[in-house]
Order: sequence, then structure tokens, then C-alpha cells
Amino acid sequence: MKPSRAVLLLRISDDKAQDAKGVGRQEEDGRVLADRLGWGIAEVVIENDTSAYKRRRIKLPDGTTALRTVRPWFRGIIDKLTSGERDGLLAYDLDRVARDPRDLEDLIDVVESRDPRIPVESVTGSLRLATDADVTMARVMVAIANKSSRDSSRRVARKHVQLAQEGKPGGGGFRGYGYDRQNLTVVDTEAAIVREIAARILGRWDGYTPEQAATINPAAGESLSSIAADLERRQIPTVTGARWNNRSVRSVVTKARVAGLRTHKDEVIGEATWPAILDRQTWEDVCARIAERVDPERSGKLKRWLTGVFGCSLCGHMLTGAQGKPGDGPRYWCATTKGGCGKIAINAERSEAEVQRQILELLGQPRILEQLRSLSTAEHTAEARKELADDEQQLKELAGMWARKQITFPEFAEARSIINARVTASRALLVSAAPRILRSLLVGDVAENWERLEPAEKREVTLAIVPGYDVLPFDRETMHGFDPSRLRPCDPQSEVAEKGPGGQLVQFPVNTQG
Repeated sequence: MKPSRAVLLLRISDDKAQDAKGVGRQEEDGRVLADRLGWGIAEVVIENDTSAYKRRRIKLPDGTTALRTVRPWFRGIIDKLTSGERDGLLAYDLDRVARDPRDLEDLIDVVESRDPRIPVESVTGSLRLATDADVTMARVMVAIANKSSRDSSRRVARKHVQLAQEGKPGGGGFRGYGYDRQNLTVVDTEAAIVREIAARILGRWDGYTPEQAATINPAAGESLSSIAADLERRQIPTVTGARWNNRSVRSVVTKARVAGLRTHKDEVIGEATWPAILDRQTWEDVCARIAERVDPERSGKLKRWLTGVFGCSLCGHMLTGAQGKPGDGPRYWCATTKGGCGKIAINAERSEAEVQRQILELLGQPRILEQLRSLSTAEHTAEARKELADDEQQLKELAGMWARKQITFPEFAEARSIINARVTASRALLVSAAPRILRSLLVGDVAENWERLEPAEKREVTLAIVPGYDVLPFDRETMHGFDPSRLRPCDPQSEVAEKGPGGQLVQFPVNTQG
């Protein structure tokens, strides 16, 4: 019997223009075939801009993970054919239906579950599953199509490695804001907006009115949401025509391309062939300013500033701010919802007051101040920047040696992992908030400056001095109320929570790791 409720599957793997012309042509040809065969089409399923080859790691119903093609519409067709809601499948070509053997096998299982088999046809004649010979031919052709996709993927990946090594654009996707479609020539009007955004994030834009300038803290800069709202008010267009928001503002100034740098797989590997819009120092300052904000959407809104400083002495998990029982007030707790043991908790307000007292007492000691002023200088970042540039150049040379087959892949992988470890450490220092915060803290009256710090900044200062605290259990037999001795520094050489014979706080080494 000819299908009366068949489904017509249309798929195109790449539709950057989003005009669906490819699937439109497939539908026209598919309907012509359906009329010729006498099939009734009850539903047209469109998989636009969807790959039948690329696999992603997903969680299976049994809780395990595996690599699978992600095609919810195709899976919906399988379910409808299984239930009988649809009684036939028509497509343009075999490779429109499947390029992954597993997908084809799932379709074959459904088709062969009925007697007679569920009809399957294609415009090109490449897909029929009416006989065992048809099934065997489909399996062979899908294997060949899968091999073709793998070959193409390998060639494209190698091409992008070579383009990255040469500092050339990779091509594809939307053009980068500030550059033309080839990503090689600067668009002056957009470049001016990139420079403006960078200056506003750093709090030094010369376009502020005196009234606006009075509301901007140069040490914190202007918020991303404020910049986005102003760009929208001035009707400044984005590349895609979408509205400006926090994410798009952050994206246009943190992409390495605006600093004239080439990346590959999110790693800077050297200088690019296109001109920079921002000099590298400005770009790094902008990235650091954004990175130091605990939440880019709500900078400085952290309430419990010892979150990430206190650790559980029983299980090692970090304590987080939480609301205690009615009447107890806020606390820091080893939350079971975050994998903690739930056995350690301490009053938040009293803990913060105690740590603040200890920090301010230490900041009043000349030796500690001298160490912190050394940490806050630009010498550390300058040295890290030089090391980072050297390592990035070495990575580029290493990739070239592998491409020229001067070294084996295991040698390349081992050397790359060692260099990447140094790169990670250098970048961590360059985006560290501690040096900037310490510079503002140590100028003038330290106690007054401390009071003006945001909670997130207080945490950075604390971690610049001590690696953190382990919170000891509460002893119900000997302790009554809050006991500062429960706060034990993580560094075994530190004695910040220990009292000397006269009750004074004993000095401890500064945490130079930040």
C-alpha cells in the first residue's frame, strides 16, 4: 500500500545565510517525486543548518555519555515511524538522511520492524530499503559518505592550522566587528566604537560629560550594561543587527583579533596579518578588568566576600555564603548541594569582622606593607607579559616543526603541554585583580581605603595575603558562641590566627601567589 501519511525530510548541513534556499529546492523535487509515486505527504521536516556527520558528547538515558550526532528532528521522524503516526519516508538523497552509520541502522531497524517494510525513497534513487540488497547498498554508501566527511574534516582542520601559523584569517562565520568581511581591513567607524568601549571599561573615556565623569570610578570603570544601553540609545548597529547587550559589548573588545593577534582553538599563537585596533597593553588591561569582575552582569555585587576563602577542614570543599536558620543570620556552610559534607558552618558576619580585623592589623605592619607594595608593582606583570610573548612564539615554532615533520606527534604533544602550562600561569597573573586593587588600597589611609572596597575586592586582597582558611569544627562541649580560633590559615607556615603571649597577632608570610 502506498503511504498516505509520509514525511518528507529536508536537510542542509551549512546555511550561514539562513535563507533556506537549499532545503527549498529539495522540497520542490521531493513533492514532484511524491506525486509521481502517488504518495501523500503529511509532514515536511526541515533540518536546516544541521550536520548529519558531526558528533557531540551527550548523556544517554542510562546516565552514561557517548558521542552522537545531535538531530532531534531526525529522531522525531524515527519515533513517528515507530508509532505508526507516519507510514513512509521520502528524502532528496541518502546523505540527506544519514552520514553516520548509527543513524542509518536506527532507521533500518524501524523499517524492518513492519511487514511489509515501511517504504523509503529518495529523489536521486540512492536510498531504498525495500530489500536486503537495498539495505546492504545503503550501508556501503553511508560508510563511503562518512569516510568522505572524515577526509574533508581532516583537510579543513589542517588548513586552519596552517592559516593560524601564518597569522591569516580562518574565514567563515560572521565578520569580526571592526573589520571588513575578509577580516583584513579595519572599518574606521566600528574601530572607533571598539576603542570607545575599551576606554569606558577602563574608566578613562574622554567623551564623558563632567556630570557623567563624576559618577565613574576609574578603578572600576563603566559597567557593560551601561555601555550597551548607551550604544542602543545612539542606534549604533552591531554586525548582526541584533541589540547590544553585555555579551556583545564584552565580545568586541576581548577577542584577540582586535589586538592584532591570531588564535587557534581559543589560544593566542602569534601576531596576525591584519592591523590591530587596540594596542596589546590596552587589550590586556581590558581583559583583566573584565576578568576581575566576579559576575560580568553584576560586578561588585558579591555579598559574602569570604566565599572562596574558607574551606572545610573535614572534607576540603569550599564554604559558601548561605542563610542560616531563623534567628541565626547568614553563615558560611559546607553546602551538601555543592558536594560538601554539610558538617561545617560558621557565622558569616562575625567571621568577616574577624578576618577584616586580622587583615587590617597586618596591613599596619611596615614589613607586610612593603611586601604587598612589591606585589602590586608592574614588574611582575611586565615579566609575565614577556614570558607569555616568548612562549606564544615558541608554540608557533613548535607547530611549524610538527607540520614539517621535524618532530613526531608525541614529541609535539609533550612539548606543547609544558609550554601551555607556562602560558596558563602567565595569563593568570596578567588578569589577576590583586595588583590593581592593592595599588588603590595602599595609597593613603589603608583602613579608609579598605572600607571603600567592594566585597569582591576585599576577597582579592585577602587571597593576596593568605591562601585561605580552614574552618575547624565547632566543639559544643568547650565552645560557647563565636570562636576565632576555628579559623586556621591554609598555609602551614602562617600563624595569622595564632596569638602571641601578649595577645597580639603574629606575623605571617605574604601569599605571593595571589
